[in-house]
Amino acid sequence: MSLHALIFDVDGTLADTEAAHLAAFNHAFDEAGMGWHWDVPQYTRLLDISGGKERILHHWRQVQPDLTDLGGGVTDTVARLHELKTAAYERAVRDGAVQLRPGVLALIDAASGAGLQLAIATTTSPVNIAALLRQAIGPDWRLLFTVVEDASTAPRKKPDPMVYQQTLARMGLATADALAFEDSANGLAAARAAGLLTLVTPNGFTAHHNFAGALRVLPDLGGITLAQLRGWHAQALASAGAQA
Repeated sequence: MSLHALIFDVDGTLADTEAAHLAAFNHAFDEAGMGWHWDVPQYTRLLDISGGKERILHHWRQVQPDLTDLGGGVTDTVARLHELKTAAYERAVRDGAVQLRPGVLALIDAASGAGLQLAIATTTSPVNIAALLRQAIGPDWRLLFTVVEDASTAPRKKPDPMVYQQTLARMGLATADALAFEDSANGLAAARAAGLLTLVTPNGFTAHHNFAGALRVLPDLGGITLAQLRGWHAQALASAGAQA
């Protein structure tokens, strides 16, 4: 089988977004008068939980252990905090606070030019995706991607493989036809659970994660060519076939 598609996570993989997300969370907490402030070590731990609303609720339960009523008041507050955070993140992206990681755009251009399908499989919100890629690629960024799966279409967050399974199904591809790109242990677990070979490019928030099972762990995608990806992909499939 040959390589027909590249599937990308967004936050931390396409771009180093987490510092901007952290600042946006703290801005939202200040604006809402919550009296919370996440520092880098705390946010690094919270990244083990996929999803912004889920992180907020997890933190709330930590600072208020008796928080048992998750009815309208709590749910509405979490939603409002996430709205404030999303707006702050969008402003940061528009102001140039986030750029694509090295090699990402060159690889996307090369794959698109070679006729490979491109897809996004992320647990972030569609608003965050659009803000980032509109700024980094341009208003027509969506035309590059055959499929975009996100928090609105795949509610079961990584490490659940739902987002990757749906991406493959919508592309009409088998797992052996594609490579996934991730930056975290949760992302790697999701992609591997869907049967995908996965390249990992850690960042400062995920460098301590366990990436056992990754096809390659690379500092970034700078200088990585489509020919290299095809070679690694073919080698891995041949090795798996020999062991079967």
